[in-house]
Amino acid sequence: MTPPDASDSRWSDLDRPPLNATALRRALLRPDALWTSLDVVTATGSTNSDLAAKADELGEGAVLVAEEQTAGRGRLDRRWSAPARSGLFFSVLLKPGASVPVERWGWLPLLTGVAVSTGLARAAGVDTALKWPNDLLVTIPKDSDKLRPGEAPIGDERKAGGILAERAGADGVVVGIGLNVTLRADELPVPGAGSLALAGAVSTDRDTLLRAVLRSLEQWYGSWREASGDPAASGLQEAYAKACATLGRTVRAELPGGQSVQGEAVAVDGDGRLVLATAEGVQRPVAAGDIVHLRPAAP
Repeated sequence: MTPPDASDSRWSDLDRPPLNATALRRALLRPDALWTSLDVVTATGSTNSDLAAKADELGEGAVLVAEEQTAGRGRLDRRWSAPARSGLFFSVLLKPGASVPVERWGWLPLLTGVAVSTGLARAAGVDTALKWPNDLLVTIPKDSDKLRPGEAPIGDERKAGGILAERAGADGVVVGIGLNVTLRADELPVPGAGSLALAGAVSTDRDTLLRAVLRSLEQWYGSWREASGDPAASGLQEAYAKACATLGRTVRAELPGGQSVQGEAVAVDGDGRLVLATAEGVQRPVAAGDIVHLRPAAP
C-alpha cells in the first residue's frame, strides 16, 4: 500500500483531495442527460488529444478529466501546466449534428466560456470575465492572502483558465477546459495568472465546481442546438457580450502571419468574430488572433 505522504500518492496534499469519480457519474450521467460517460485519470498528456483519438468510437457527451496534465495545450500549441489536483483539467466530446450548420460550430468555445462563467458564479461565488476568444479572467486583489471568502476583490485582472476547441473524428468537436482552482501565489506560472482561490472563491471543492460547470454547459449547449446554432435566438450572443471583458476596451489584435490591428472592441458579431473600430473609422472583424487589452473597459 502506498503511504499517504508519498510524493506520488493521490492523498499527498490533503488540501487537494482527488475527485470522486463515482459521485460525479451518479450526479451527471442520467438517461436524459447530455453526458454519457465520465472518466477520471490520474495523469495524462492532454485530455483533448486523448478524447479526440477516440472520437469516432464514442457517442456525444463523453467527458475525460485528468487530475494532472503533463502536456496540456492552449491556442497556438502553447503549454498549460499546473500542480496535480490544483485545478480542473477536462475535455468533452460534442457532436452538434446536421441540425447545426458547420459554420456555426465556431461558437462552441464562446458558448463554453459563457457556461463556465455561469457555473462558477453559482458554485464558487466568483465573477469570471471572458477575454475574447477563449480566456477566463478573475480579479485578484493586491492582498489576496488577506481576502475573506466571498469578499469582492479589487485589483488585478488575471487569467485563471482557458478553452480550446478542436475538430475530432468525422463529426465531432472536442472542447477542453483548463481552470486554476487552488493554485497559490507562489505556484503561479506567469505574472498574469490567477486562480479561483486567489480571487476569493467561497468554494474550491472541485467536485462541486465540475458538476456546476458541466450542468451549465449542458444547458447552454442544449439551448444553442435547439436554435440550430443561432447565437442570437439562443441568447448566447447577448450573454457573451455581457460577460466579455474585451468589449469597450482599446485592444491590439495580433493576427496570424505577424500582422496586427489596433482599435476599440465594439462588438462580437453573429459569426463570433470580434469587431474592432479602428482610428481610421473602419470596423474590422477579427476571426482569430491574440488580443492584448491596452486600457480598462469603459464604465
